[in-house]
Amino acid sequence: MSAAPAPTPAPARKLRVLLVDDQPPFRMAARSLLEADDSYVVVGEASDGESAIAQAQSLRPELILMDVRLPGMNGIEATRRILNRDPAMIVVLLSTHQVADLPPDLLQCGAAGFLRKEALNPTALELLVNGPRPQRAGSPG
Repeated sequence: MSAAPAPTPAPARKLRVLLVDDQPPFRMAARSLLEADDSYVVVGEASDGESAIAQAQSLRPELILMDVRLPGMNGIEATRRILNRDPAMIVVLLSTHQVADLPPDLLQCGAAGFLRKEALNPTALELLVNGPRPQRAGSPG
């Protein structure tokens, strides 16, 4: 009798991602970057804060990449509302601008962190996803 073949390891579970940005070329580039990595699968896209909230509720992503400056409701307020409904979601805020040029309450909305769009890469995301969560303004503790 021959030995049974070694079992094939189960594929690693991919983190479900929602992309939120008002610029279609950036969403397309971010999707390509993430889907080239075995750790992520993009499950949806939104182009404004209101749509981001609706998509987060219906798609249940584990990670949301959220542009800070969006038409209508900005990414900071959308993040605050999403995390009020589901604090387990991880939101990373993105912008082409320097932190100093953004609203001072940038990370008080509960986002896991901030990345400049040019710095978006799987390694930087992994550090934010697996890192400690900042304390949200108004939350106990």
